Amino acid sequence: MTKHLLASALSPLAILLASCSGAQTGETPAPSASSSSAMAGGEMIELQSTSPFAAESHGAFNEPWALAFEPGTGVIFLTEQPGTMKFYNPTTGTTGNVTGMPDVVYAGQGGLGAIAFAPDYATSNMIYLSWAKDMGNDLTGAAVGRGTLVCDSETECRVEGLTEIWQQSRGGERRGHYSHRMAFSPDGQYLFVTSGDRQEQTPAQDMSNNLGTVVRLNLDGTAAAGNPFAGQGSPQDQIWTYGQRNLLGLDFDSQGHLWELEHGPAGGDELNLVVAGNNYGWPTRSYGENYNGDPIPDHTAGDGFAKPAIYWNPVIAPGGMQFYEGSMFSDWNGQLLIANLRTQSISRVTVNAGANSADEAARYEMPDRLRDIAIAPDGAIWVIEDGEDGRLLRLTPKG
Repeated sequence: MTKHLLASALSPLAILLASCSGAQTGETPAPSASSSSAMAGGEMIELQSTSPFAAESHGAFNEPWALAFEPGTGVIFLTEQPGTMKFYNPTTGTTGNVTGMPDVVYAGQGGLGAIAFAPDYATSNMIYLSWAKDMGNDLTGAAVGRGTLVCDSETECRVEGLTEIWQQSRGGERRGHYSHRMAFSPDGQYLFVTSGDRQEQTPAQDMSNNLGTVVRLNLDGTAAAGNPFAGQGSPQDQIWTYGQRNLLGLDFDSQGHLWELEHGPAGGDELNLVVAGNNYGWPTRSYGENYNGDPIPDHTAGDGFAKPAIYWNPVIAPGGMQFYEGSMFSDWNGQLLIANLRTQSISRVTVNAGANSADEAARYEMPDRLRDIAIAPDGAIWVIEDGEDGRLLRLTPKG
């Protein structure tokens, strides 16, 4: 039975509970995910003795890239870079497939990217996906589309009517720095998308394209009114900030401030407070240097560019990030958790938007490279490992 057929008989919450889990009805409340009896058992993973986490593995996936929790059900949807999407129900331990994916360019850093549930998902069932697409003449670019999620059983879902709503303004020859992370504004009115520099550097300072930027869009993918360069035509009217490199983290803090996390070159990974109209300096300024050893000037007080709240040398090579809000690690509420590739770790970062500052409070070693991180409704932390057999791990307080 599809969600559309259920809609006439069930409340919006009940529709969500019926989605994909197949275990709930409008008359039966969802079991608490914090109850051990409501969580399908996973394989315990040994971490360092100093780790604050107890870790369970809940299966392995093929080059997972992003994960997100379906609102209302707690079902986890995961994209896989080669172009497939799966879902995992923590309550039952069931894994399923999602069809209706776009055609992706699976090469280099390209493939299927982020997934996000629409602000009005409870009534619209709309989801957003990002991916690397073929733009002709051996050129590729990042794209975003949206469609309706329909689940027919505990193991089968599909995206109906997937329609592309945004793309990078021009293609590139290289197969990296697509970025294409997404975040909705707290009021649910706008979609922010990271658009990488495609390993070309100089486009990030060229306002005739939307590479090396964060764009602010209406939910249908059109440029939002009130953007700082709205009077300069397209694609400038999409641009919220620019002068950025490869942005693989994007999230709002509890105070409504938007932050982005980006890879530097050889050194200089950055966490930036995203402020309308700001130019963050890439490739004119960086706390790293070019891969061939050529220096890049560091930021200085009077250089006219926005400065990172924190930077890393050596790099952490971030995969994804999310601000923590939950009860399991209540002392961490409002702090940023970063899944790291290079350092195979989770960084916990405190931020101060008013002072444009941040501090890495702790770093927790993990068994492998981490591609993304998400906070469950019960406050547990879930991460996915990078690679062909990337595990889905649930982290809870030790002891």
